[in-house]
Amino acid sequence: MPIPLVHSIASWFLKKRIHQMELFMKYPQEVQNELLYQLLDKAKDTEVGKKYGFKEIKNYDQFTQAVPITSYEDNQAYIERSRKGENNILWPTPIKWFAQSSGTTNARSKYIPVSHESLEDCHYAASKDLLCVYLNNNPDSHLFKGKGLRLGGSKELYENNGTIYGDLSAILIDNMPFWAEFSSTPNNDVSLLSDWEIKMQAIVDETIQANVTSLAGVPSWMLVLLNNVLETTGKNHLFEVWPNLEVYFHGGVSFEPYINQYKNILPRDSFKYYEIYNASEGFFAIQNSNDSNELLLMLDYGIFYEFIPMDTYGTSHQKIIPLDEVVLHKNYAVVITTNAGLWRYKIGDTVRFTSISPYRIKVSGRTKHHINVFGEELIIENAEEALRNATKATQSEIKDYTAAPVFMEGKEKGAHEWIIEFKKPPANMSAFNTILDKALQEVNSDYEAKRFNNTTLNPPKIHTAREDLFYDWLKANNKLGGQHKVPRLSNKRDFVNELLLLNR
Repeated sequence: MPIPLVHSIASWFLKKRIHQMELFMKYPQEVQNELLYQLLDKAKDTEVGKKYGFKEIKNYDQFTQAVPITSYEDNQAYIERSRKGENNILWPTPIKWFAQSSGTTNARSKYIPVSHESLEDCHYAASKDLLCVYLNNNPDSHLFKGKGLRLGGSKELYENNGTIYGDLSAILIDNMPFWAEFSSTPNNDVSLLSDWEIKMQAIVDETIQANVTSLAGVPSWMLVLLNNVLETTGKNHLFEVWPNLEVYFHGGVSFEPYINQYKNILPRDSFKYYEIYNASEGFFAIQNSNDSNELLLMLDYGIFYEFIPMDTYGTSHQKIIPLDEVVLHKNYAVVITTNAGLWRYKIGDTVRFTSISPYRIKVSGRTKHHINVFGEELIIENAEEALRNATKATQSEIKDYTAAPVFMEGKEKGAHEWIIEFKKPPANMSAFNTILDKALQEVNSDYEAKRFNNTTLNPPKIHTAREDLFYDWLKANNKLGGQHKVPRLSNKRDFVNELLLLNR
C-alpha cells in the first residue's frame, strides 16, 4: 500500500475516532450504561442469561442483585464446555478462540474466551486507537514510512474440538488484517515460532534489515531483544540501527524498573514512550498524551466496568461500585463485564484513578501480588517507587526483582526478603538496603508502623541475584517470552525459595 494513501486513510480515521473518544470522555456514565444494556440484551437467551434473568434486568441495581461477582474458577465449567464446541453458554455468537494464560501465581492454564466481537471491537479497535492518539499528538510523525517491530508471545496455536487456544498475541497475529502485517516486522512465521531462543535470534536477523519506526511489546522481553540487536550489530545505541525509530508502545508489566536502561540505548530526547493496559480479557486503557504516566480508561470497547475498594476486598463487607462512584487516589480491584461473555469478572488487577473527568488511571498492582502478612499492605506500586528512589540514590540499575515475607519464628520478628538482579549493582549494598527501607516507610504508612522500632518487622533482607537468575527460572518453568512475567510480590515463599536454590 503506498505511503501517501496510508497517511490519508489514517488521517480520516483519526479525525472520526478522536470525535468518538471525546464523546465518551464527556458522557462516561451514559456510554457505560448503554453498553451494559446492550450486553445484557445480546446475551439474554444464553444459558447464563436465562440463569440470571437478563431479560428482566432494567437498571444497574437489578444487575448487581441478579448477577454475582465471579472469578475464573466460577466460570471454568462454562468455559470448558465452550472449548469443547458448545455454543450459546456465556455469549450468543460462537467462541472459536481462547487465550491461554497462566499468569504468575498459578501453573495451571486459564483459557479466556475471545469472541469475534472482542477481537474486532476491543483488541483491534484499541490497536487502531493507539495509533490515532499517537498521530493526533504527533502530527509530524513518520510512523507509516517504516515498520512496527512487534514482540508477542512465543506459543503456537492448538486446535481442540473445533476451537483454538494459545497466547493472545498469537491469536491476534493469526487474525491480523493484511495491511497490519504489511506494516509490521517480523513476519508472521517468525512471530509465531514456539522456541523463544530460536525466535529471538530470528527476529534480530530480520528486523535489523528493516526501517523500524516503532516498537511494541512487554518491557522486560523487549529489552532482551534490543540488547541482542546491539550485540549482533555491534552498535552503541538503537538509533544507529534504526535512525527513524520514534516511539515504544509498552504494557504488561510496570515500566518503572526499566526506564533508565531504555534511555541508555535510546539516547534521544524526542523519543516517545506510550503505555497501554491490556490483558487476555480485554484492552482497557491507553496513554493519550505525550510524556504522561496516566492512562485514559476506554469506555466503548464492549467492556462495562465496576470496582472493589481494596480496603474491603475479600472481606464480609466487600463493596462493589460502578464507575461514577470511584474517588481519586484510592486502590481498586477491577471487575469487568465483556463482549466475550465474562460477567462481573475479577481480572486480578488493581488501579488508582488519577482523574475522574475524564477517567484516567494508573495500574497499581495485582490483587494477589502484594505482601500483607503483618498488616503492612505493601503493593507493587509502593515497591517500585521505593526501588526507584534507592537506585537513584546509589546510582544503580535493577534488571529484575521479587520479594516475599520472612515469617515470625519464636521470638524472632518478621521481615521482607528480596532477591534483586542488578544490571549495575550499588557500590554499597548496606546503604542500598537502608535507603530502600526508608523509602518503603515514606510511601507506605502501614509498613512504617510495622517497622517503627522493629515492632513487627526487622529491616529487609536483600540477596543479590547472579546474572540471568530470573531468566533461567522462567526458562525452567517454560515461561520465556510473551506475557510471562516475574512475580514481584507474594504473601508466600514459593518463588523466593525456588530462586534462592537456583542462586546458589
